[in-house]
Amino acid sequence: MKLVVIVLNKIEVQEQLLEEFSDRHLQGATIINSHGMMQELAHSDEPRFMGSLRYLLNPERKENRTIFMAASDSKVPVIIDAVNKVTGGLEHGDTGILFTVPIDYLEGFKVKEE
Repeated sequence: MKLVVIVLNKIEVQEQLLEEFSDRHLQGATIINSHGMMQELAHSDEPRFMGSLRYLLNPERKENRTIFMAASDSKVPVIIDAVNKVTGGLEHGDTGILFTVPIDYLEGFKVKEE
């Protein structure tokens, strides 16, 4: 079992992504508003070069979404495919990142195996 973490910079596709998850019978996502280090530095009292540069490159994006999903190993490729389909591919800059972490123990949520 894996914890899939998606940091979605392209937040305008969030609703479409959740619909894609639903269409693929993926459930159990938790979403939090988040922002990255460069976004924080760009708005600090003492702007630093990298934060200022990041703000100049993309001033409209003030936050991103972090999506957590517990998934069986067999569902991870399905999640990855859904994310890449909706975002146009995470290999494009400023779209987002996705990674997995092993889950050794889970209580309170049953992951459906298919």
